Amino acid sequence: MQDRQLLELHTESEMFDSEKIVKAYEHWFETEAGQFAFAQEKKLIQYMVSAWPRRKQSLLDIGCGTGVFLELFWQSGFDVYGIDASAHMLARVREKMGNKADLHLGKAQYLPFDDNEFDFSAMINVLEFCPDPLEVLKEAARVTKKGILICFLNKNSLYYLKKKTLRASRTGILAKARWFTHNEIIKMINKTMGPRKTYSLSVLPGSKFMWKDHWLFKPVNRLFWPPCAGSFIAIRVELLEEAPLKTPLMAFEKEIGAS
Repeated sequence: MQDRQLLELHTESEMFDSEKIVKAYEHWFETEAGQFAFAQEKKLIQYMVSAWPRRKQSLLDIGCGTGVFLELFWQSGFDVYGIDASAHMLARVREKMGNKADLHLGKAQYLPFDDNEFDFSAMINVLEFCPDPLEVLKEAARVTKKGILICFLNKNSLYYLKKKTLRASRTGILAKARWFTHNEIIKMINKTMGPRKTYSLSVLPGSKFMWKDHWLFKPVNRLFWPPCAGSFIAIRVELLEEAPLKTPLMAFEKEIGAS
């Protein structure tokens, strides 16, 4: 079974711009672990964006890859825009989404958009592969008016510690990734955007061995955890002074409630 590393191909380097990488990326979502991990991540993302209005609201997916999360945002009700450094990744998005998304070829640290052009933006497993994460956060804040969703792999997770102990991260895609702790990302947010209201949760506690739909692991996998516990962290950054009003995601209520 392929490693979780195939999910972290949202990168700013052209070395990932190939049809082979696109196929490997998408194959991850066909594996047992990939399907399960994506389901948990999707549930967390749906919960986090439920605090935002979505009708007639624009959202830019920075480092959108093949569009798996971009499609999720579209299903949630946003008017979606995507940007990625890989032309092959964007070609796959067009195949899947057609004219549902407005797509752009470009790098996260040089976003070709005006100030405050989008209501919301998202970065999912992007900062790990950016040469200058601070600049990427500055750019995201520059083009966004209301809120930013930042998702990343947790350096303090058991998943990371196991990979480090086994020295598995020295090869493959994750060898090129810079892992972050929750506190490190919060500090970067404060440095680039100033003090902001943030809300953080995580999913996928434990090692990859636990990422399966097994009765033994269901009690822990079905919950949202504090950011220190899970392998995948989501931080919602509010750029406006007023607190967001949580609204339901009707299309997913049945799915989320049944999990």
